[in-house]
Amino acid sequence: MIEATPETLAPGPQTLPGDRTKSAKIGPMIRVNQAGELGAKEIYRGQLAVLKNHPCAPLLEEMAEQESAHLAAFDKLIAERGVRPTALSPVWRMAGYAIGTGSALLGEKAAMAVTVAVEDVIEEHYQNQLHALDRLDDGEEAELRDLIAEFRADELKHRETALENGAEEAPAYQILSRSVKSGTRLAIWLAERV
Repeated sequence: MIEATPETLAPGPQTLPGDRTKSAKIGPMIRVNQAGELGAKEIYRGQLAVLKNHPCAPLLEEMAEQESAHLAAFDKLIAERGVRPTALSPVWRMAGYAIGTGSALLGEKAAMAVTVAVEDVIEEHYQNQLHALDRLDDGEEAELRDLIAEFRADELKHRETALENGAEEAPAYQILSRSVKSGTRLAIWLAERV
């Protein structure tokens, strides 16, 4: 008979064959967040190119500055951790700028509607990442978790600011919102993988 000792009662492995390692889970998080912040920065750059002399310009500039700070933080993590950036960065730059200028050409409220749509998806995305980091539960990623939580709070403020500034009064709000949300979800899916 085998005697029960701490060694024989030790729990099995925390991972199973085929499970992704922690770094294989964290890398795509950082990659997609960096890509998203790049796209957001370009959206605001496009909006400001059209609306720079409009009353909403200071709000757009403030949100753009925060997105630039978010991007810088994820750029730093990409470099520090040796995470491969998405190969689609040139696409995100062009698409972000096009969405920004296109929405701004429809007016200030359409620009704000784009912010609401993007931030709705990003808030959910960041919340899912926070849950995933909580499941790792080893404390090693506390700094990344805090960063994502901070940026999620910023994105929620952007959403609220845009709602307060007439986003829902934009022409064809529902169509614009659904289109931008679908595009943002697709961009997240692609950036995690490519």
